[in-house]
Amino acid sequence: MQALTPRALTQGRGFDGARAYAAPLAILVLQLVVYPLPAGVFVRGVLVGGVTALIALGMALVYRSNRIINFAQGDLGAAPAVLVFLLLTEWGWPYPIAVLAGCVAAAALGGVVELAVVRRFFKAPRLVLTVATIGLAQLLTGLAVFLPRWFGVEGSFVAPRIEDPFDLQFAIGSTIFRANSVIALIVTPLAVVALAVFLRGTKVGIAIRAAADSGDRAGLLGIPVRRLGTLVWSVAALLAFAATFLRAGMLGLPVGTVLSLGLLLRSLTALLLGGLTHLPVIGLSAVSLGVLELGIDWHAGETVAGVQLPPLDAVLALVVLVALLLRHRRGTRIDLDDQSSWQSADEVRPIPPELARVPVVRRGRVALGALVAAVALVLPHVLAVDHSLKASAVMVYAILTLSVVVLTGWAGQVSLGQVAFFAIGAAVGAKATIEWQADLLLVVPMAGVVGAVAAIAVGLPALRAKGIYLAVSTFAFALAVTSYLLDRAYFGWVPNERVERLPLLGVLDVSSPTAIYYVMLAALVLALVALVGIRRSRTGRVLLAQRDNERAAEAFSIDVVRAKLTAFALSGFLAAAAGALFVHHQQALGSSPYAPGENLGVFTMAVVGGITSLPGALLGAVYLQGVQWFLPVQWQFLASGVGVLAVLMVLPAGLGGLLFQLRDAALRRVADRRGILVPSLVADRRGGDDEVLLTPPAPPPEPEPEPDEPEPQLATGDRP
Repeated sequence: MQALTPRALTQGRGFDGARAYAAPLAILVLQLVVYPLPAGVFVRGVLVGGVTALIALGMALVYRSNRIINFAQGDLGAAPAVLVFLLLTEWGWPYPIAVLAGCVAAAALGGVVELAVVRRFFKAPRLVLTVATIGLAQLLTGLAVFLPRWFGVEGSFVAPRIEDPFDLQFAIGSTIFRANSVIALIVTPLAVVALAVFLRGTKVGIAIRAAADSGDRAGLLGIPVRRLGTLVWSVAALLAFAATFLRAGMLGLPVGTVLSLGLLLRSLTALLLGGLTHLPVIGLSAVSLGVLELGIDWHAGETVAGVQLPPLDAVLALVVLVALLLRHRRGTRIDLDDQSSWQSADEVRPIPPELARVPVVRRGRVALGALVAAVALVLPHVLAVDHSLKASAVMVYAILTLSVVVLTGWAGQVSLGQVAFFAIGAAVGAKATIEWQADLLLVVPMAGVVGAVAAIAVGLPALRAKGIYLAVSTFAFALAVTSYLLDRAYFGWVPNERVERLPLLGVLDVSSPTAIYYVMLAALVLALVALVGIRRSRTGRVLLAQRDNERAAEAFSIDVVRAKLTAFALSGFLAAAAGALFVHHQQALGSSPYAPGENLGVFTMAVVGGITSLPGALLGAVYLQGVQWFLPVQWQFLASGVGVLAVLMVLPAGLGGLLFQLRDAALRRVADRRGILVPSLVADRRGGDDEVLLTPPAPPPEPEPEPDEPEPQLATGDRP
């Protein structure tokens, strides 16, 4: 019962007293030494950090309850905050009553989200639920955008600021503070204290920790696990509403956009520095990062020793790297839970050997492959030019999604930074073509090698991380690459000229849309063939073995470190090669295709398609990119949050899982018609007319033998 004590609840496992506060204090020292601030700006940084702290604490609660990163945490408070604004401005409600209505709406919204969405994924892999929160964030953003229309508000509704409820103004230095800032300065610590009292001083709070540690054991003890999950999401929504509402009083409502990626990274960084569960350290880390953010903005453009100071995202990436290197690997149950809760989706089974050589199965595979090849070859000749270019771009994104399958689906390393390697490959590919006039057949492998080296550099410190730690570190790396390493303001080598499509081998012209389509198709086929070979080799088996059970793999003398670095290198090579192809497809190195938010989109493609399936990666890219590019506007919502949630609710294993379910159904019919017993297919049947035994039926009983006639008795004295 020691795990259920109130003190353990808010401090978390594995933290040793004052050592836990070393990270946020070190951030404050960094700010004071490198980025000093006036007193007034420092106080404003504390206010900004307080908003981040409320979001990070909500993420911590949801993580403890569901073992996921809740990307919709900030967006849970958007609609209730907009509601309060409308009640104040449109209906003229008094300030306290409107705020109370917002609190009630936020708590109700959190409960509805848990009941309608999160609970549907109760038994799904945590990766699937994480992607569901990405779709949920878009859905909640749409709710906040359309809410003013339901109140009859016409025109633009962009970042309105909630007016101060009373007149108050004072200054600290040159920084002016008004009533809303004072409210934030009071409400934020009160909210944190109330959360701590709720978790440490109530039986419900301790029960939440018990349910998070072991839902099955808590259920056996009579704890209502699912009802507590609803309560957790309601509390998380209240924290999100408080953060959004306080921000609206100081900066304005963030209506029309999902949670800022910079704010998301700061929240995730605070969550990491607090060990996911240590709420006081999470809150203090968020405040420290808020002060550091304003310090970096205050000194933007300055140089030290002739070197321009890096932006906030690059500094946060360095903070995350140091935190990973200094993190102690304790082997606690939290670490073990991280490994199991981030387990990827079910592995795709090959065709059973009992049916692989059946003629009809072999002919079916050949016919299906020929049909797919024929469609792929004919497609550019029946599509318009713009659609042909979009189709070839989908193939590039399919290669990028394959890199996620290798790293996350096969090796179990959760990455939210694949677009960073994609961007690195694009920059290297553009540079090689513009400056050196290199052939595309050399440019793509060259960019792939650079991406592999970069991925190994990221993977080395990430070897100490699992689950959310690795996800945060790769996401921080992606933001640092976009905002710093590939920013021409910091590094002049990044090309900005037009990228010409030079002839392949100096002979083959690839300048036309049809030619570049076939180049992308050939690259996709080569990537698939290579990955199929790797999956069937010892390397592929090793990756899956260490993913499923790292300790057992080590017991069989498998070098787990080498296996993980191999996965990072292979994934980085694919992503960077896709980037080199894409920059020649676009003929320019833009910024929007490599924006940090694209990392979430690529990760969503992999999970929607089927995180372990190579065909699923193609289906995921076709679904998200194809729906967005090819369908009419009124149907493009299928690629947004609504479509993603619908697909994942119906198909937790993704579109690839549906594909292989249809394949198994066809194989089952073949087996039934030919009387072939296939245990793996028989075991899939569940109930109804299809219910069969896992073993062949017993033969009918043999007829009982007729009783033998009695032997004649010998007379006394007779011999036999």
